[in-house]
Amino acid sequence: MSGLALRRFFLRKNRAPGERDMTVAGNAVTLLKDGAQAFPSMLAAIAEARVEVLLEMYWFQSDLVGERFAAALAERARAGVRVCVIYDGVGSLGVDGAMFDGLRAAGAEVFEYHPVAPWANRWRIGTLNNRDHRKIIVVDDAVAFTGGINIGLPWAPERDGGEGWRDDAVRIEGPAAAQLRAVFLDSWRELGGSPCPPVHGAPAAPTEVAPAAALQAVRALPSGRWRNRTLIRSAYLDQIRRAKRYVYIANSYFIPDRVVRHALADAVARGVDVRVLVAGKSDVRAVYYASRFLYGWLLGRGISIYEWTKSVFHAKSAVIDGQWSTIGSFNLDNRSWRLNLEINVTIDGAEVAEAMHARFLADAGQSNKVELAQFRFRSLQERLSEVFYYLFRRLL
Repeated sequence: MSGLALRRFFLRKNRAPGERDMTVAGNAVTLLKDGAQAFPSMLAAIAEARVEVLLEMYWFQSDLVGERFAAALAERARAGVRVCVIYDGVGSLGVDGAMFDGLRAAGAEVFEYHPVAPWANRWRIGTLNNRDHRKIIVVDDAVAFTGGINIGLPWAPERDGGEGWRDDAVRIEGPAAAQLRAVFLDSWRELGGSPCPPVHGAPAAPTEVAPAAALQAVRALPSGRWRNRTLIRSAYLDQIRRAKRYVYIANSYFIPDRVVRHALADAVARGVDVRVLVAGKSDVRAVYYASRFLYGWLLGRGISIYEWTKSVFHAKSAVIDGQWSTIGSFNLDNRSWRLNLEINVTIDGAEVAEAMHARFLADAGQSNKVELAQFRFRSLQERLSEVFYYLFRRLL
């Protein structure tokens, strides 16, 4: 088989669910900032479900927020709506199992992805490091949510007892919801879930469009350990290499590999304004130091870096040239690329891109810009921590 034929073969094998349709037009897209906006919108959509609610979540916490979602799901299940839930065994480690037992008792179907339990039937030591990092909710094959926001108090505003983590999510109403449903069903079948028949009677087009948003073209990009592993990373690289004006990336666990780093540096060399917003306060301190190991290289090539320090920063989004944007669970690090199940959506439309652009600049304006001259004078302890954790970056 020739090199070209081999490449075409692997491209076909790595095709995402629904990818033959590629970008799907006609979607109402609403940007949601933090849990303060996302949780009410998600709960309202669940409450209106008539046929089916699908939920795939890395971290489904049994706190006030988690119990609120569990109660909403249980109520729909008791009303005859099919409710299917997947949660990750590591992400939701320590969660009170009684919450999920209550969901099952109400009629919901619940699966744990790769349990951390040697006594469980589906436990395999070789899969312990492979996690389901996705955040997906799909209601009636018509409304879908994804982004970086998990179900838990850290994302709730401080006034509600939460920690106010900075994050992004998106609500999609329209035909692209079917792509996210297909991604969920891929995981569902792998776990042995019972078949989910097509949803009939769901609206094929948005019933309401936010005044500030026109209908957008959306594409769901899943990635897994083997299947579709390069889809999200390739989408990033393609857009960075095409960029002519600006590349703005917000990424909580930013440890880009050599190819991504050079693509960003090449963009700067072409005259593109490249800025990266990262966590100055991280929930994973080891990743914070591993990321900072690369600052000197990035700053030296003209890439601007901003650290958000007002709260834990957890967003995974980007906007390029006022037209293309992406939101999801994918971090620009080894774990997201090679180990986790991830999901991003890309949006091709100026309306959402302009909103993303404004949000990025607002966040950067409240962040600390890292200056190379000052960064060079960091302490020896910081330098040693950066070197140490960068050496273990593939495990973080």
